Amino acid sequence: MNKFLFPILLVLFGLNTSCSQVLSDKQQKYTEADTLRGSLRAERAYDVLKYHLQVRVDPEEKYISGFNTITFKTEQELPRIQIDLFENMKVDSIIHQNSSLKYKRKHNAVFVEFEKPLKSNVLDSLKFFYSGNPVIAENAPWDGGFVFEKDNEGNHWIAVAVQGTGASLWYPNKDHQSDEPEEVLIEAAVPNGLMNVSNGRFACKKDLGDGFTRWSWKVTNPINNYNVVLNIGNYVHFKDTYKDLDLDYYVLPYNLEKAKKQFEEVKPMMECFYEKFGEYPFVEDGFKLVETPYLGMEHQSVVAYGNEYKMGYLGRDLSGTGIGLRFDFIIIHESGHEWFGNSITAKDIADIWIHEGFTAYSEAVYIECIWGKEDALEYLKGTRQGIGNRTPIIGDYGVNSEGSGDMYYKGANLLNTIRSIFDDDELWWKTLKNYTETYKHKIITTETTEAFFDNATEVDLKPVFDQYLRHSKLPVLQFKKIGNQLFFRWQAVNEDFNMPVDVLVKGQEKRLYPTRSWKLLPEIVKDKNDFQVNDLKFYIASSFIG
Repeated sequence: MNKFLFPILLVLFGLNTSCSQVLSDKQQKYTEADTLRGSLRAERAYDVLKYHLQVRVDPEEKYISGFNTITFKTEQELPRIQIDLFENMKVDSIIHQNSSLKYKRKHNAVFVEFEKPLKSNVLDSLKFFYSGNPVIAENAPWDGGFVFEKDNEGNHWIAVAVQGTGASLWYPNKDHQSDEPEEVLIEAAVPNGLMNVSNGRFACKKDLGDGFTRWSWKVTNPINNYNVVLNIGNYVHFKDTYKDLDLDYYVLPYNLEKAKKQFEEVKPMMECFYEKFGEYPFVEDGFKLVETPYLGMEHQSVVAYGNEYKMGYLGRDLSGTGIGLRFDFIIIHESGHEWFGNSITAKDIADIWIHEGFTAYSEAVYIECIWGKEDALEYLKGTRQGIGNRTPIIGDYGVNSEGSGDMYYKGANLLNTIRSIFDDDELWWKTLKNYTETYKHKIITTETTEAFFDNATEVDLKPVFDQYLRHSKLPVLQFKKIGNQLFFRWQAVNEDFNMPVDVLVKGQEKRLYPTRSWKLLPEIVKDKNDFQVNDLKFYIASSFIG
């Protein structure tokens, strides 16, 4: 749910299939604000190294105030830099070397002017003070913002979810996925009696003597801006371990016993994901689940959980097969993002299928670990009912465009199709694990992903990726029957599309190598019902002509 981002309307249930906040469809017109947010302009030619975010949250006024100290290294001479902060938030001051800097605002960008241009390749920092009433989400996590709720006992219960909308909704930062701070110190002052749980390791708490307590957390791994969060509530804490990984859980007191039972699924999940994807990418920061007043999000090392301690997706099965009711969707999906999205991050959100497609596939990986491959294939096939095939998975670059909601399960079914093309499960699992380990803590592009999997097999996967990611329609395997002879060919957007595909001829599996020209099936087929595509392994369309 990375975002999360655009809601996917599931045909069967009329529900969103994930918690990510994503745009509903690919935009055709973009504004200056989109370009300022989505492009790597000259004013963004600096590498963020650290954030020290200190904020005070007033639940009664729904008001926040504080500062972010941004430590960075210049990549070229910079007379000014762009820092992002939503225009409804007030800039109180920006301090650099004990002097207050001038700035200009345009949309959600703040252009900070230096008295003298910063030289290239210089380490520097500034302190950005700000305050205001942040945007409140109407339906988190599908729209971004703060969530100000109260729990069943009347205590304030507050959380943040901003993927897609932007972390600059509530704190100043370089709001682009191409740049992640190497470490973050998050310090949040909240009313006494409440706790704040943020990313990374708990560092300390301090009673400020004014009715507020400051909770400090430190992240020691690279982290996406949208993953930096606050979770404020009357939490109780319990913990466990998996190998050398600390598992920490923060839940509301009246849900403690349900949580202890439900969160038992974390350990078999970790066992599966360690085997298939490699070691948890953020061992130094630990793994946490924190109960939230919204459904869930993949916030790094502090996964948001709001699935009401139900199996499936709030008690529903997104695949329509019944298999999805065997596991807690939010635990599995959002934790899968720790490998895909949090560790491996798309440089531009146009490529965010790298987060969502692989994470949706991780649901099937978990099913296969626990219940076997056939159930995993059935589950993936069932999820196709939520795929629209109306707009491309990949969005437009440089304008903060995320592409279509098909990135989730069309992306997952694309990966399953590529696994089937490999036709070698040992090679597939080796390649997938090598991918996660090669690009651990890396920011990459779709082209990087395509090349990695293409290099692992003799089949040319470039036309396959291109068809599924950059075009909306599925490739169609066409058949025509003349007497007892059956002919087949591909109908696809790409002229060079020649993907192999497995079919069943009278119940026996056979691999075909169609091209865009008609080919003859050697076997005699008297009844066209004796021939069908193995649609558990390949996600394609098919049609008979004549």
